[in-house]
Amino acid sequence: MGKFFVALDFLVNLGGPFLVYQLAAGHMSETAALMLSSAPPILWSIGQLIWTRKLDALSLLVIAGIALSLVATLLGGSPRLLLVRESFITGVFGLIFLGSLLFPKPLMFLIVRTTVTKQGMSEDAFSSRWSIPGFRFTFYLMTAVWGIGLLIEATLKIILAFTMPIGPFLVISPIISYAIFFSLLGWSIWYGNQRRKLGERLAAAAQPSVE
Repeated sequence: MGKFFVALDFLVNLGGPFLVYQLAAGHMSETAALMLSSAPPILWSIGQLIWTRKLDALSLLVIAGIALSLVATLLGGSPRLLLVRESFITGVFGLIFLGSLLFPKPLMFLIVRTTVTKQGMSEDAFSSRWSIPGFRFTFYLMTAVWGIGLLIEATLKIILAFTMPIGPFLVISPIISYAIFFSLLGWSIWYGNQRRKLGERLAAAAQPSVE
């Protein structure tokens, strides 16, 4: 079932906007067709939130993205501006990640804490590790990398939105988003595992040897 939903997610987000745009473009203005093309991913995201019925840091980011997408769509604008509305939102999220570095706990710490507590780990047990310098460094670096990665995605898609034909852009735009997202996710998992192993080695070395 999980693989089915992953495949469906790819289908909706990759093919949905392009298909809706192609079907609607000949029956309404280009701007209206582009506004309508945003419906599949927005409705899919809303459906996922209703299905899971869980509200956490990650869900709040999704809700904020949906709200901003709806506002940007309703405001309208030229077809090219409509193409970059999601990129502006991605850029805002990148700035939010970077801005959270100024707070006591960066955003990536809150997101990971939500994930591990869903898997059965105590929230207090996870939060207690914040006193470890290496633990704090890990999440500050992850938050910075995600913020920079999202800003790179936004910049790249904005450039392409003004230089590519609309149809091909609707196809390649989500591919870029998935590629950057999974690259960031893969790096985060790899780096987190490396830091965890380093911590375990240091802890083992700090223990007195038993003769």
